[in-house]
Amino acid sequence: MSLIEVEQLKKSYEMGSERVHALRGVDLQVEKGEYVAIMGPSGSGKSTFLNLLGCLDTPTSGRYVLNDRDVSTMAEDDLAQVRNEEIGFVFQTFNLLARATALQNVELPLVYAGVGADERRSRAETALEKVDLSDRVTHRPNELSGGQRQRVAIARALVNNPSILLADEPTGNLDSVTGAELLGLLDSLHEKGHTLFVVTHERDVAKHAQSIVQLRDGQIETIERV
Repeated sequence: MSLIEVEQLKKSYEMGSERVHALRGVDLQVEKGEYVAIMGPSGSGKSTFLNLLGCLDTPTSGRYVLNDRDVSTMAEDDLAQVRNEEIGFVFQTFNLLARATALQNVELPLVYAGVGADERRSRAETALEKVDLSDRVTHRPNELSGGQRQRVAIARALVNNPSILLADEPTGNLDSVTGAELLGLLDSLHEKGHTLFVVTHERDVAKHAQSIVQLRDGQIETIERV
């Protein structure tokens, strides 16, 4: 059984009097531990597909099975639980709380999950250790470099031990040297068995993945094994 099974996934939006078809029937299977890059021009459906994979939105039609659970027809409360338990998000803009320390930022998903203070701290420290930031636990975002802030964001995404890690243009706000370091970190997470999805418009970033899914006009144009 695949970790992710997507069958004829479609998503349409009403924009004024017009109906926009963002996804037009996507089929994809991903095994546990795979590293997948999603590419495509603007308007190809990348963001819509990522939002569906991350249970931030529901499809108009089709099926999405994540870890043996059909999430495509779930109510919002159930989707929120799946997001917290199964999915780690890494955003281009980091989305860190400015007044919170690195440790407190990483603890945040565990606060929402109702985890006790001692266990929260222990798990957050372990997650920061995974991204080589054990010496920055008390630093706030303005005391960290861009690369370090992105590492904090990755630690926060990992702290719940999610089934999949979704990264949206994770190197977009980083210089080339820091971006290369971050890709090395993602490579090491993949080697440790994490399932990764990276949305990118950069071919050099996509080449780190095992397969590249190319979207165009809301459909998969090609799937390339790297």
